Amino acid sequence: MSTRALIVVDVQPTFCEGGELAVDGGNQVATDVAAYVREHRDRYGVIVTTQDWHVDPGPHFSDHPDFVDSWPPHGIAGSPNAELHPALAGLAADASVKKGQFDPGYSGFDGVESSGRTLEQLLRDGEVDGVDVVGLVLSHCVKHTALDAASRGWRTRVLTDLTVPVTPEQGEQAREELTAAGVELLPSSTL
Repeated sequence: MSTRALIVVDVQPTFCEGGELAVDGGNQVATDVAAYVREHRDRYGVIVTTQDWHVDPGPHFSDHPDFVDSWPPHGIAGSPNAELHPALAGLAADASVKKGQFDPGYSGFDGVESSGRTLEQLLRDGEVDGVDVVGLVLSHCVKHTALDAASRGWRTRVLTDLTVPVTPEQGEQAREELTAAGVELLPSSTL
């Protein structure tokens, strides 16, 4: 039997309207992801959330960010905006991975859950053979998480209606990179 995981990437207020590193449509993605999980929880053997949880990420934070390699402070460990978005309150995830404490942490595979297990260990322990990736944002952490999942051998899909990019141009570039790596891009309504 096939076991699929849903990886909910960085759906945190810090990336939503009103947050430190907001993207247009972030709050809508949070609401839509929550609704999708409520309706389709039975499709997934494992659901994992990831969170940017920065303690001291070095040059990833800058007072003069270039918005490529450096950013305004965001996802600050322990702050309200680093918590999961309130829309996800009823998500009942199987695990939560915190990433980027002392590095940029773009990929969910860079983090660990409270017991110290990595995302890869969680998925292997759950005997997962495929993953769906959703969340914030397509052009950065969703992309890196999906690319890492595919490179580690999982059949990987990004549900395109449950994510948004920082800009349309960066979204197009991310879609090209994902497709080239064999990641399937499709709307959740086609599943």
